[in-house]
Amino acid sequence: MRRQSQVALVTGARSGIGFACATALAQNGYKVYGTTRDADAVTSDLGFELLSMNVDVTASVEAGVQHILQEQQRLDVVINNAGWGYGGAVEDTSVDEAKALFETNFFGVMRVCRAVLPTMRAQRRGLIVNVSSIGGVIAVPFVAFYGATKFAVEGLTEALRMEVKRFGIDVVLLEPGDIRTPFTENRRHTAASQVSDLYKEQYAAVLAKIESDEQAGASAEQVGRTVARIANRRRRRIRYVVGPFYQQLAIVAKALLPGTLFERIIMMNYGL
Repeated sequence: MRRQSQVALVTGARSGIGFACATALAQNGYKVYGTTRDADAVTSDLGFELLSMNVDVTASVEAGVQHILQEQQRLDVVINNAGWGYGGAVEDTSVDEAKALFETNFFGVMRVCRAVLPTMRAQRRGLIVNVSSIGGVIAVPFVAFYGATKFAVEGLTEALRMEVKRFGIDVVLLEPGDIRTPFTENRRHTAASQVSDLYKEQYAAVLAKIESDEQAGASAEQVGRTVARIANRRRRRIRYVVGPFYQQLAIVAKALLPGTLFERIIMMNYGL
């Protein structure tokens, strides 16, 4: 199959990691469809086709995938990137706020996977890259539910990978660490965290550390190049970590160190 004939779908492609992934795949000869909730609001040429798709809504996901299939009759690569984050203590997070985050970050991934799998099964080939996070392996205080959505994506991906391997479909995890993107400024805060004094000082200090680390992190383009390399490989690992070396090392340390010792290291890092 010629590289130019391959078709890729990247969710959450308007900016940040999604934009970098869509751009890198387009530069590698893929026909790329990126998604955002309101494509009509984007007036500039991004270098790939942008579709309106809300991953919170099953009908929207199915319509977007059908649009691609009607135009291209195939779908080879899917990057599940759409997502957002809440900041706030667990006690300062309502069930409705947590559900809203899972609706996009976890169930959005599930919706897209279910929508594209019939086509990939019929093709007997395909690649799905689910964007997790180092925060899906190592919990970070005061962003617990963002991490929880990514922990859930990790489990979903591990199981799905085994289920669809016999159909020639590959499913992998991409685990970015701190990456410089608009995600930092777009992070929302739970309602209670804005009025409660219970965790106010700790939350402010930890959030300042998180934001500083993110803005000093790797570029989104580095993630995009990694995705392009994954797409172009025949043999792929289950996980790909992108980010500062010390964060990659932290994943190894969590596996090797006693749990309480690793916890103390994390707490010291965030001044707790």
